[in-house]
Amino acid sequence: MSDTLVVGLDVGGTSTRATALTLTGQRLGTGRAGGGNPTSHGAERAAAELLTALREALTDLDPARVVAGTIGLAGAGRLLADPAGRAAFDRAWHDAGLRCPYAVHGDALVAYASGSAAPDGTILIAGTGAITAQVHDLRLDRIADGHGWLLGDTGSGFWLGREAVRRLLADLDAGDTPGALSTAVLTELLGSADIAARPRATVDAAIQAVTRRPPIELARLAPLVVDAAERGDAVAGGLISEAATHLATSVRRIRPAGAVTPLVLGGGLLTANTPLAAAVRAEIARHWPDAPLRTAGDGAAAAAWLAARELPELTDPAALHARLFPTT
Repeated sequence: MSDTLVVGLDVGGTSTRATALTLTGQRLGTGRAGGGNPTSHGAERAAAELLTALREALTDLDPARVVAGTIGLAGAGRLLADPAGRAAFDRAWHDAGLRCPYAVHGDALVAYASGSAAPDGTILIAGTGAITAQVHDLRLDRIADGHGWLLGDTGSGFWLGREAVRRLLADLDAGDTPGALSTAVLTELLGSADIAARPRATVDAAIQAVTRRPPIELARLAPLVVDAAERGDAVAGGLISEAATHLATSVRRIRPAGAVTPLVLGGGLLTANTPLAAAVRAEIARHWPDAPLRTAGDGAAAAAWLAARELPELTDPAALHARLFPTT
């Protein structure tokens, strides 16, 4: 058992992280590479990033010691349903020297496992997008939102950015002097807070600045909302409050009233010390006052833990989780 290793990968749109650890919780290797989500980048590029992260994590380690692995990524179902994509990931796994099987799970399950070892609970993620999922027996069960920027992801970073631009356009249409948030958004979009003598010209320029980029890039404006809210801007504070309500509503769609199972918060907007995280915590405390509230941690380590808990030689998965995530 002392020689046994497991590998976990947390594959995202902007980065891929890998961890190799023992069944006693020692992290013997870590690796990092670029975005490895096949939906965003294509299977071949995603697999290449996977291989880079794996090779770095296994530096100076014998891959033969690895007996199990887990890959966590958004859109896991799409990868599993795509023979070409799965073959690309299989080749990367093999080229890293690994001969053991690996499992593929959704990133929501991995995020949940990084915050709780309990078999049943709920995960709420708000980053660029937003999704809520019920977990049963450490498997994803019911899911709410995660519908993408066009149809959902309410309360997400994308949603905050889009709503901030809408407020800016409303101010310009009405001829109102932009407040702190609108001024920051205008400067970010156009490089200046100056408004043309004919305000509609500034409206058109702002719209063009947004529409010539991929829509999802509106999420880059979310930090402006957070900063403005922290400085007391009323419009930004209202957006934060509205986003928290949306996120709590998403949870309420699938989580029973009065549930006392753990609720894990994931995603950059909820794991950092942000006004949105505080507002969401208050909403959760109001609806589920007796539920343990946790924060998601290291996704790669959680993926490795999910792999380890399937091994018969690991007799106490909860103890291993406590060693990996002592503060969750």
